[in-house]
Amino acid sequence: MIELEGVPELIDPVMVAAFEGWNDAGDAASTAVAHLDREWKGEVFAALDAEDYYDFQVNRPTVFLDNGVRKITWPTTRLSVVRVGGEKPRDLVLVRGIEPSMRWRSFCNELLGFAHELGVEMVVILGALLGDTPHTRPVPVSGVTSDPDLARTMDLEETRYEGPTGIVGILQEACTHAGVPAVSLWAAVPHYVSQPPNPKATLALLNRLEDLIGLRIPLGELPEDARAWQLGVDQLAAEDSEVAEYVQTLEEARDTAELPEASGEAIAREFERYLRRREPGTGPGVATEGGEFLRDPGSGRTRPPKPEQPGPESMPGADAGTDAGADAGTDAGTDAGTDAGTDADEGPSEESGEGPDGETGE
Repeated sequence: MIELEGVPELIDPVMVAAFEGWNDAGDAASTAVAHLDREWKGEVFAALDAEDYYDFQVNRPTVFLDNGVRKITWPTTRLSVVRVGGEKPRDLVLVRGIEPSMRWRSFCNELLGFAHELGVEMVVILGALLGDTPHTRPVPVSGVTSDPDLARTMDLEETRYEGPTGIVGILQEACTHAGVPAVSLWAAVPHYVSQPPNPKATLALLNRLEDLIGLRIPLGELPEDARAWQLGVDQLAAEDSEVAEYVQTLEEARDTAELPEASGEAIAREFERYLRRREPGTGPGVATEGGEFLRDPGSGRTRPPKPEQPGPESMPGADAGTDAGADAGTDAGTDAGTDAGTDADEGPSEESGEGPDGETGE
């Protein structure tokens, strides 16, 4: 049994999780959870033991000096809690970490143990994958679940994906088998601009999360970052006629496919979001920390070659050959196979004085 000290009784808690690695193209998902933690000043209350789940030759620890004292930061997964104020306050349990190298079932069971002890009502897992989507259009975000009843009540798609999966898919299935409502939100990142960061995809995930849980999320500088991101790719595309032509082809295909989406339901959903952001007192809850609330702007970035490898959980409606390639755009964010290790200051990790005695697959 997990014993939690110093954690107050939570109000209608929802767990929001993201993991660096295979299911995190452009670091979009992990950056979204980091944004929530930063904007709402999350308080870390637990960290998983890195020794149990990580291969340190894949996700290496890093050494740094703190006032002349040598310290080590170990890769791990942290849990923090934030309270969102308003007429109806609500708590979020944020899980931010790295896709584990081993013992995935034990990893998921430990997270579910925390969810049970905290009374979590729903688990939302964020992911990002590579796809044939133009950077000039709004980022497609799909909400999927394994629960048919949840799919009907929350206007989600019931997942039909078959193939290789990552920790996002494993955790969602573990939640389903444990009777915990679980939803995965997937953002499609253009495969030709896969390197992190991708603020436009992060912004799109936060917008979809906002709709799902009915909370107004402070966006901070994300809209401005997303505009700058798109401007950068626009400039690079303009310098390469082949890239510009390819982007135009993707735009035409996307516009044709989305003509039916201009429905009354889609327009009403967008209008509800607009009202929620204009009127601070509306909605089930509002952010206690302020911020600028704008809609998803454009985006852009550099052009790597299109990856050709099996990928993670497929986003419904995306081509199976491209929505599965999140590996190439995300492993750089987790330092897989490199000596760089995990970022000592910002990445999900645990610190100690001189060894792994600090915080803390199947």
